[in-house]
Amino acid sequence: MEYSPERKRSGLPREVWKWVQSLELSISPKNIRRDFSNGYLVAEIFSWYFPEDFSLHTYDKGASLSTKQSNWSQIKKVLVKHHISLMKESINGTIHCKPGAAEALVQEIYTLLTNRRIQSVQEEALDFTDQRYQERLPMVARATVSKAIKNNLRLSEELAEPNLNTNLRKIHNIIHRHVELRREERSQNPKRFNVKPTLGEQAIRLPPSHTHTPPPQGD
Repeated sequence: MEYSPERKRSGLPREVWKWVQSLELSISPKNIRRDFSNGYLVAEIFSWYFPEDFSLHTYDKGASLSTKQSNWSQIKKVLVKHHISLMKESINGTIHCKPGAAEALVQEIYTLLTNRRIQSVQEEALDFTDQRYQERLPMVARATVSKAIKNNLRLSEELAEPNLNTNLRKIHNIIHRHVELRREERSQNPKRFNVKPTLGEQAIRLPPSHTHTPPPQGD
């Protein structure tokens, strides 16, 4: 298998990367998360399969939130006509450059258009947070709660969702994940966090005594 640093950086499986390259897109994707965010390349991919419905001159190559929303709105309308539905989480994650979202979206499109199956799309749970990345870091290098919020809630995401309560729920979920990760760290490394054992943990465990059965009474 030939080594391709571009494919390695893309985070895409080899067969998907080769498929993307075979389409000879107007923009050669170097940063999957950034290059697919505005939807233009997605429209261009679909134009190979449905040329009569995807007029690329109606799509903008800009990077503003309004441009992204306009492009993706057009894409979704055309896909409805062809009874194609992309995962909402993948689209939103791609728009807001969430970790792994664009990669998952490209693979989803690949399976839809080529009718080939990829395990990472169909069988793995979608998680567009930085949790897996944080888990691979040494504990001293992991994000604080404020950094976790910044990493997992993009400014564009807040601008796209004007409902304050919705954004507050997202922040609450990020904090909850962060607290759970810290709790797991404390349980795995009690000495580092100076966690003292509870009285129950300090108590000496004795083997259970056998129940004494009284001898039978004589007549």
